[in-house]
This record gives sequence, structure tokens and C-alpha cells, in this order.
Amino acid sequence: MLETFLFQFTSLFTMINPVAAIPIYIALTEAMSPKAARWVAMRAAVTACIALTVFAFIGDAIFNFFSISVNGLRVAGGILFFVMGYEMLRGRTVPKRVDGETEEDFGSDVAVTPIGIPMIAGPGAITMVILIMQDNNAPSNSISLFAAIVTVCIITAIVLASGRQLLARLGRSGSKILMRLMGLIVMLIAIEFVFAGIKPYIVDIARAI
Repeated sequence: MLETFLFQFTSLFTMINPVAAIPIYIALTEAMSPKAARWVAMRAAVTACIALTVFAFIGDAIFNFFSISVNGLRVAGGILFFVMGYEMLRGRTVPKRVDGETEEDFGSDVAVTPIGIPMIAGPGAITMVILIMQDNNAPSNSISLFAAIVTVCIITAIVLASGRQLLARLGRSGSKILMRLMGLIVMLIAIEFVFAGIKPYIVDIARAI
């Protein structure tokens, strides 16, 4: 069981890649207090943990019921990331905190979307947990997968919180430069998401022709 856990953990950790979530997290928590930012990181990790667990056990049934595919999720996530990356490149953050909205409410919103889903619990991670469950429905496999998901999400929360500390050391000018650089990175990630999602559709159309 330990060997299975290690395989699932390393595969899921590589697929989620917590470092890739840092740009979005930093941009959205820049104006928050350190305590509020840490709470967002924890909430995002919990959201991703719940989402991955749900998809691991009933994700295949959900996709079949609504007749949707992971490729569609890739395209939708890519478009969302591209818009955010573009705004970050311009020195802005999205979504924005509306008038009258408390820091706690805003933090809850961004922790769920886009940080928790689809940045942490993205199309790749969702597909991976579904496939792992399809390959082996044994109770031991389910337990080890759940343990791997929880462990990866805890590490992700720690990585995000560390990224916020890095921003504090850079100062105001450094943080602005970093935001624009990260905006470019987010846009590149978005393009990869979109093309990865569109490619299967293009292949199917080409075969049909």
C-alpha cells in the first residue's frame, strides 16, 4: 500500500504543481493581510481536496450524466486563466473586490474559484484521480488515493503561503514587477490549457473529414 501511495502522491503532486498556482494566489491576495492570505491558501487547499475526492469517486458518473469531457474543462479553465493573466500583465487583479464586500467574503470567493478550482484541482488532476479509480476499485487503492490527495493539498497550502511571504520581501516596486511577469506566465499556461483541450476536437474533425 505504501508503494501505491507514493506512486499516487508523486503523480498527483507533479500534475497539480503547486508552484504554478503561486502567481494567481499572489495577485489575488496582494492587498490582504498576512492572516487573511494564509486563510485563503488553506481554504483553497480544502476546496481542491474536496473537489478531487468527489471527482475520484463519482467524477466519471458526473461527466457521463452531463455529457461533458475533461477537454471542455481545459478550454474553460484556459480562457479564465488568460483573462486573469492579461489583467495581471496590466497591473490589475481579477476578480475585483466589490464595494461593501468584506475581505473575508472576497477571500472565500477567490479561494474556491479560481485558486481552488481550476488552478489546484485542474483538468489534469481531475482526470488523473478518475483514471486511478477506474484502474483499481479496491478499498486499499481508494484509501491510499484519498491520503495522497490530502497530503498534496496540505503541501500546496504551505507552498502558497510561502509565495505570499516572498512577495512581502520584494517590496511594492518588486511586487508590481513580479505581478506582470507572473501575468505573462499565467497567459502562457492558459494557452497551453486551451490548445490541449482543443486538440482532441480538431483530431476528431480531421478523422471525420
